[in-house]
Amino acid sequence: MTFFGIYAVVGSNGALAYGDYQRALKKREADLAMLKQHQAVLANRVQLLDPTKVDPDMADELTRRQLNVVNPNEVVVPLK
Repeated sequence: MTFFGIYAVVGSNGALAYGDYQRALKKREADLAMLKQHQAVLANRVQLLDPTKVDPDMADELTRRQLNVVNPNEVVVPLK
């Protein structure tokens, strides 16, 4: 009984491990929020590339990036 009592307090799933679980949960929630934000950005880009109504700026950006076509007097500013 003593073993089980000690394990219930200091074991890997014991009462003292609760703080570790809370820290891991906070980190996972922060990761999830970041991924949801990234998903929203990607969803917006997909919406701009809808075949029925393509955004001209998005099409121009993708074409220039794929073909590596930039005028000498233009400045390319990477966003990330």
